Amino acid sequence: MCGVIGIYSKTDVNKKLFYGLNSLQHRGQESAGMVVYDGAKNKVEKRMGLVNDIFGSEELNRLDGTVGIGHVRYSTAGGSFKYNVQPLTAISRGREVALAHNGNLINHQILRTRLEEDGMMFQTAIDTEVLMFLLCRYLHDDIVEAVKKTMSMVQGAYSIVAMIDGKLVAFRDPNGFRPLVIGETDDGDVVVASENAPLEIIGVSHMRDMAPGEIIVIDDNGITTHRYESDEPRRHCIFEYVYFARDDATVDDINAYMFRRRCGEILSHEAAVEADLVVPVPDSGTPAAIGYAQESGIPFAIGLAKNRYMGRTFIKPTDEERRLAVKMKLNPLGTVLKDKRIIIVDDSIVRGTTSANLIARMKEAGAKEVHMRVVSPPVEYPCYYGINTPNRRNLIAANYTIEEMREKIGADSLAFISMEGMIEASQKPGDIFCKACFNGDYPVDPILL
Repeated sequence: MCGVIGIYSKTDVNKKLFYGLNSLQHRGQESAGMVVYDGAKNKVEKRMGLVNDIFGSEELNRLDGTVGIGHVRYSTAGGSFKYNVQPLTAISRGREVALAHNGNLINHQILRTRLEEDGMMFQTAIDTEVLMFLLCRYLHDDIVEAVKKTMSMVQGAYSIVAMIDGKLVAFRDPNGFRPLVIGETDDGDVVVASENAPLEIIGVSHMRDMAPGEIIVIDDNGITTHRYESDEPRRHCIFEYVYFARDDATVDDINAYMFRRRCGEILSHEAAVEADLVVPVPDSGTPAAIGYAQESGIPFAIGLAKNRYMGRTFIKPTDEERRLAVKMKLNPLGTVLKDKRIIIVDDSIVRGTTSANLIARMKEAGAKEVHMRVVSPPVEYPCYYGINTPNRRNLIAANYTIEEMREKIGADSLAFISMEGMIEASQKPGDIFCKACFNGDYPVDPILL
């Protein structure tokens, strides 16, 4: 679940990219990179690590230029290695190309195998390089036609920002799995990003969601918009609102904070329980816990102290890292929990590692009972569109009943919001969402893997 940003400006974009990437750090914490065009050539800076650790004043000063793209990465395809850091860069027919990708291609392995059989050598292990190769292969005179031909070859989730000959290019897959927002400042800067926060920080006053299948090219002549014609249905990833997006994100006309809060309110009716306090698992569980507490009348309390210098635990690449990160990130407050019946509210249970760890430690801190309430349905199926759940054996809900899950995580009771309740909280028709991780209904057939 990476984050991408692209900026076209009349002035240097390096610091704007830096601030924008910082505001997208929650979407990926393994690596970050920027590519900036200075009017003659692309300048690249990318490494493993966090945005603040990679880009100091010295690095930013080297990245002077008026067009640029950036990326923060959480690995799905390819693994967490230096050679997979984005944006990717290439030279094709004398033209410099840079590209950053959020999503996951379903058919990348098939395409990669065919390209390798034709003698193509790859420098990375990620699906993005297949996409980059296709774009360069079709790139002659018409950028838009090259993008359309590329889109006709790839299947799955992709929200892309790219630079070609100093032009900023953005396009989104026909299903619209991953978000992409575009806006313009009063000074004429054009910003494209995974969420609205970077645009607001940079000073964009007018913004909109890019439509599924939309292709945008920005150059000195302004913004031109094109469409890739497709019969694919609109399927926004509902897990974006459950977990990945920032609370202040409004993407595809849904605000993440209000969605989470409404989920908590609905769950308080679907799964009521007697308790003394409602405690959130911060941060994405906090709005839901507020909604649950206010609707149920049970007091809200902070029962888990969060280390603000820790990242998100779900997107750590290994189970061991997740377990250690949970201990470092969240610490139960015994003075709040002691002798209390607690309702702990979280956004989801994927592997169960975090939940079992927290419940055990809350009881060690003196909680009399811990009742777990989850504001998404059980995650029973892997996601092939950009979430790191590649196999059902990693998903606790795919292998155990709810009662068995309750026993494994050590809760006194366990309940999930219904699918109907979650859709109600979105205030949108249910058929615009991809809900495959909950119901196994995949909009793009994963058999292509």
